[in-house]
Amino acid sequence: MNQKWDIFCKVIDNFGDIGVCWRLSKQLSNEYELQVRLWVDDLAIAKKIIPEINTSRASQLIENVEICQWQEDFSSSVTFNIEVADVVIEAFACELPPSYISAMTEKKPVWINLEYLSAESWIDEFHAKNSRHQATGLDKHFFFPGFTKQTGGLLREKNLIAERDAFQGSSTQQQAFWNTIGADKNDSLAISLFCYPHAPIASLLECLKSSSRPVLCLIPKSTIILEISRLLALKSIKVGEKITYGNLTIQIIPFLSQQQYDQLLWACDINFVRGEDSWVRAIWAAKPLIWQPYFQQEDTHIVKRNAFLDSYYGPPDTEAKAAARACHLDWCGQHFDLQHWEALLQNMNELQAYHARQSMRLAQQPDLAAKLVNFCGNRL
Repeated sequence: MNQKWDIFCKVIDNFGDIGVCWRLSKQLSNEYELQVRLWVDDLAIAKKIIPEINTSRASQLIENVEICQWQEDFSSSVTFNIEVADVVIEAFACELPPSYISAMTEKKPVWINLEYLSAESWIDEFHAKNSRHQATGLDKHFFFPGFTKQTGGLLREKNLIAERDAFQGSSTQQQAFWNTIGADKNDSLAISLFCYPHAPIASLLECLKSSSRPVLCLIPKSTIILEISRLLALKSIKVGEKITYGNLTIQIIPFLSQQQYDQLLWACDINFVRGEDSWVRAIWAAKPLIWQPYFQQEDTHIVKRNAFLDSYYGPPDTEAKAAARACHLDWCGQHFDLQHWEALLQNMNELQAYHARQSMRLAQQPDLAAKLVNFCGNRL
């Protein structure tokens, strides 16, 4: 295929938007041999995810993806010729530059608005519907990632599940990973913690401190480190530092590459995740997870959380499901309850098996990139 695809990304939620767009860009390029150009408005933030980025360059090729700096004055900010792509993806309703939209009138590319992931039932009906753009007469197609066959699917690379299984089946690979991040799991329950600062972190730490099982909590360097320091009455916490707090050991680890973060999720026993990118990667880890949706006005995030719980767990007809649901509700509320945490621990074997089955079930469906390529190919 010689198709050219442009993906436009505005970095709104720190790493989530660029994380999804970068994974998708690499997959489209590497698995489908598409010429992908990723436009990013904040290269400094993107550099956290893509360390090879030179923030002073307008255009650069990294892992077969051309990464371009998207500045406000789009038409004059770049010094190279801008040719409209065959497929244009407007990620998360970021709104394309007016000059680019104007150029699309002549090229008439397939125009995709890639929406945020949700398990809400209405997604099935509205996925792939189009809306006519009045100024250009072009159709904009609304592509909804989701958990059912009627949606756009979930982001998943072709070899991801095989790589996960190989890692989880190899003590050598796992030990090499622990050595890389400077952690020693021993017999502790290993959890990863990646969340928004408004999560009930204080009550979670109290629960883990009093946990019936020793806990190693691994926290990649992020915005919550200051909150952790404040709660523990410390001036600061450095990467690599370990703090013992009752039955809890907290360790701050470096900000990880996407591949290393996947391995962290694969290696831990429970993963606290947030937003969209880490949420999906935790599902593919086939381990128990606790998800914190991005906060939205009018409690829209609560609706999304409940839709996911209903879709993923179904009715709380077992102690294990009830425990998992209770911890999700706590994590999106004001207080994380010790009784709910202990119930989760008591049902870990059943929950591990359940999450493995759910991950396998969802992996049987076509992935997001495959569905995008098929959808756009039928319209070119």
